[in-house]
Amino acid sequence: MTQRSQHARRRAPRLVLLAAAGLLAVGSATAATITLNETGSSLLYPLFNLWVPAYTRAHPAVQINTASTGSGTGIAQSIEGLVQFGASDAYLSDAQMKKNPEMLNIPVAISSQMINYNLPGLNNVHLKLNGTVVAGMYDGSVRYWDDAALKKLNPGVALPHDLIVTVHRTDGSGDTFMFSQFLSFTDKTWEQKVGYGTSVNWPAVPGAIGANGNPGMVSAVKSTPYSVAYIGVSFQGQTDKDDLGEAMLQNRAGNFVMINETTVPAAAAAMVPKTPRDERISMIYAPGAESYPIINYEYVMVKSRQPNAETAAEIKKFLRWAVSTEGGNSLQFLKQVNFLPLPASARALTLQQINQIH
Repeated sequence: MTQRSQHARRRAPRLVLLAAAGLLAVGSATAATITLNETGSSLLYPLFNLWVPAYTRAHPAVQINTASTGSGTGIAQSIEGLVQFGASDAYLSDAQMKKNPEMLNIPVAISSQMINYNLPGLNNVHLKLNGTVVAGMYDGSVRYWDDAALKKLNPGVALPHDLIVTVHRTDGSGDTFMFSQFLSFTDKTWEQKVGYGTSVNWPAVPGAIGANGNPGMVSAVKSTPYSVAYIGVSFQGQTDKDDLGEAMLQNRAGNFVMINETTVPAAAAAMVPKTPRDERISMIYAPGAESYPIINYEYVMVKSRQPNAETAAEIKKFLRWAVSTEGGNSLQFLKQVNFLPLPASARALTLQQINQIH
């Protein structure tokens, strides 16, 4: 063996070690240096799971963890400071804001909600429903699918004489907030006896089923003939795949409409100009001939004061990206969950709120 080859062999281990050290140095430079946690709305969860991989690829120093726990948990844990982002379909009430004035209700998109059913032989028919009849289903005053009130709304449809099985959320839920608001705004009896919130005291109806999260609602309806449920639009792909029925809902103008590219924007156009500076507003039961009656902002709850400047800066950076039309509010993300981007006026208000984080 030549002296040169022996020298090369002695250098080899050192080169490997140096290469490994170099790789470790690169790895440590790109490892996440800050972790942000999100929890809450199962309606908003699919969008967060589209956002996070795209965002963290471009910002490898940030790790974002997501969890679908229901809006009630998202609100509670963001108030307690256990997470940075509390996802919610419901805004904080005046009483909650008075108790927690440091909380920001930050809209990031516009969503809607379906009323679905599993009616054997009729799931391909878009039954017409209104708030009063749906309230009757859920309070037990409308017990059978061929009830006179349902037959009146759906002349010519051969409705079966089978008991209606209602499905509701058992977790604190922004979907429950939206649904119970719709019933409260359309039915005085429901408003007086039950009201609305992320959790309500559901009337005792024999056979009623409780489910956890939107996935639980879809599963319960799919496996239960003659059932009815309220389900967030980000699960429309799954309800279509499972061949569940989707109702036409009567809007404030008296017209029966479904979620589509006309009706949800129509409702948003009627309500977005009324948005206050803190952006806490119900867009349920909007006026307008074409307006779909159950739409709402999707909120991220954030404390205005963060533990340190670094965390505050990363939260602001992510939220600005999330509401940018070049980032999270682009149609490549929103179309996958059937959400609408924030209109320009709402985005301006949202950016003002994001700027309050420090």
